[in-house]
Amino acid sequence: MLSTSIKILNEHYQSLNNEGIDVIQGLTRNQKNLPPKYFYDDYGSELFEQICELPEYYPTRTEAWILHQYADEIAQITGACELVELGSGSSTKTLFLLDAYQKVASYCRYIPIDVSQGILKSSVLKLQHKYPTFFIEGLIGTYEQALIKLESAFTTSRMIFFLGSSLGNFSPQECDDFLKQVTRTLQVGDYFLLGIDLQKPKEILEPAYNDSKGVTAAFNLNMLSHLNWRFQGNFDINLFTHQAIYNQTDAQIEMYLHCQNSHKVFLKALDLQVLFTDGESILTEISRKFDLVIMQKQLETHGLKTLKTWTDTKHSFGLILCQA
Repeated sequence: MLSTSIKILNEHYQSLNNEGIDVIQGLTRNQKNLPPKYFYDDYGSELFEQICELPEYYPTRTEAWILHQYADEIAQITGACELVELGSGSSTKTLFLLDAYQKVASYCRYIPIDVSQGILKSSVLKLQHKYPTFFIEGLIGTYEQALIKLESAFTTSRMIFFLGSSLGNFSPQECDDFLKQVTRTLQVGDYFLLGIDLQKPKEILEPAYNDSKGVTAAFNLNMLSHLNWRFQGNFDINLFTHQAIYNQTDAQIEMYLHCQNSHKVFLKALDLQVLFTDGESILTEISRKFDLVIMQKQLETHGLKTLKTWTDTKHSFGLILCQA
């Protein structure tokens, strides 16, 4: 049996330099906002796993269906290679890929990357038991930290994959910067597998982010609890409510926390006091919805040539396999 390892990419995860500046910048803008990465403490990661099981939330099961159907084809196209997953979570959908690569190679190196230490450790241990001949190394950190580390690593062949349409959480500029960093991390001939949620009517999109059980609302509000813990804050989550709307002009879901009463919040570790007025909102996430053809053109501008695409029968979600 091969060994399992977990590495923390940033030992000073709680420091202001690494984790606080974006909070200060976001909460002092006219339209207050917070980066989606603060959703994912251990409890937030657990809530997201629950969201993925909800009947309204189609992306996870749709992408899982595509992977179930086509993982063998993906593995046959790339052949044996190192597998790097950005934002791995519980790695549930990844099982389809790992099963497929087990058929093309007796040995495989899988590197799952996530900011949630608890869920990453748990999933790595389960995966190592299921795939005893694989080398599995979990990296705890952000996408940026992971890609910087991987730039200096050497491997004969590699596939980075980014599932769940997490790319939609980036603004157009952030998306462009991210793809540049992915390209720097790949050598000529390496692969990039991308999952994207495709554009569709708001009658389908809005219920997926405003579920009837309130799990998404709990997930959104938990961001404030996470900030309280990480930065010694005093957010009262009872003073905020969740709402997600579809912005048709920009083709994106926007998720908000709406303040119900005027009050002040203090984040001691950041020496930051923030005034909230009644009705004011915090934008906590965008989830952009993509056009499959336009995304392939954007990938090509970064030196990532599309080899093949796959979608579900309703063309609601897409997978794109590219080669550097």
